[in-house]
Amino acid sequence: MHGLADPKVGEMVEYIVGEQQRIDDVEQPKLLKIVRARTTPWTPGELVEACAPGYYAAPLPICRMLYTTVRAMRPERVVEFGTSYGLSTLHIAAALRDNGGGRVTSVEMHEGKAAAARENIAEAGLSDHVEIVVGEASQVLAEVPGPVDFLYLDGWAEFYLSVLKAVEPKLRSGALVHADDTGKFAAGAKSYLDYVRDPANGYVSVEITDGQGLELSTYTGAGREAV
Repeated sequence: MHGLADPKVGEMVEYIVGEQQRIDDVEQPKLLKIVRARTTPWTPGELVEACAPGYYAAPLPICRMLYTTVRAMRPERVVEFGTSYGLSTLHIAAALRDNGGGRVTSVEMHEGKAAAARENIAEAGLSDHVEIVVGEASQVLAEVPGPVDFLYLDGWAEFYLSVLKAVEPKLRSGALVHADDTGKFAAGAKSYLDYVRDPANGYVSVEITDGQGLELSTYTGAGREAV
């Protein structure tokens, strides 16, 4: 039986998806109104406060894609930017468990969401493969041990480039970097996309159009050792 068929995992996924739909149907229009009215750059803390009432996790098809990607890659270390209530983290952890090992370090600035995600992951029986860290991602992830095999970006797009640069010294040659919402938040993602699409920076990158936008990039630079 694969990890997503585990009743504990399945029940938790169903619960989070249900709550996300119920809450975000109300909260997302409010957030969009706030974002559209904003005329100055956001700080990470301001964004955390603005997004606090909602879930805003990756859609279930993207989460299943993460599971299949991790199963195929068999990474030892995965890094995730943006935990929310742990839906994508659960899928990554289920794949790591099915692979027989590996760990995902996920960073979330909202302490309440991080605590809830830890509880959800524990109830699903996947805590052995997950570390959730509270903090500003570009600072926290600069300290993560390497080498990193897979970086998943699903926080606020304006911060993707700073997070990538924090992790980049730890990326192994051939590491995958998966960035969500690059179409949905195209203006915010522009600096990130310009960077990974420039061959001089050591990436081969491809855009996948799914309504939200995915950018899949492979790091082709020299492999980095753990620091």
